[in-house]
Amino acid sequence: MPHVVLKAAQSRAVQVRNIFCIGRNYAAHIAELGNRPEEDPVVFIKPTSALHGPGTPIVLPAHSSDVHYEAELVLLIGKAGKNIPELNALDHIDGYGLGLDLTARDLQTKAKQGGLPWAVAKGFDCAATVTPFVPANAIQNPFEIQFEMHLNGHVKQHGDIRKMLFSIPYVVHYLSTVFALQEGDLVFTGTPEGVGPLTSSDKIRLILPDHIDTDFDVI
Repeated sequence: MPHVVLKAAQSRAVQVRNIFCIGRNYAAHIAELGNRPEEDPVVFIKPTSALHGPGTPIVLPAHSSDVHYEAELVLLIGKAGKNIPELNALDHIDGYGLGLDLTARDLQTKAKQGGLPWAVAKGFDCAATVTPFVPANAIQNPFEIQFEMHLNGHVKQHGDIRKMLFSIPYVVHYLSTVFALQEGDLVFTGTPEGVGPLTSSDKIRLILPDHIDTDFDVI
């Protein structure tokens, strides 16, 4: 099984179990793609083979000609649970990181038009790219997290979790009512507006102020 890095006094590798993703969690992003909000979180799953960390380039898949970046806050689950109350949800988070929910937009659009699954559009190698994670107790106020995605030196996305339609505690609660969350699960919490295409030679920078500043090359 793949691992992610949790940075602490002594960094450690954490084995990843499942990769859950929340779609349509920012109103402006829903609008930019011409979608509509849903009453419940839109959930999809990526295979662990899609996980990719810093140190090696992001390789664009050969089966798509229109891969988009979607920067997101990512939760690292550190305590297993089922039917977790919202009030206790933060206790189950071991770390916070940033990630790229890479999407083969051409294939996703085709799948959506045919009412088909998104697996090929969302689950290819490197489609779940993540930074190292910082311990949850290092985040002073997890309800005010903001982050940025830079592409070739320009800010393309600015995330503010106060704009989420479904809050972090609710997302953890909701997922745990459907799935038994496990230690090592990752949760991509949704992307803000500003998504766009990637090309070979692009350079990506993900920033969580005072905690994370990670670069990725694209080939």
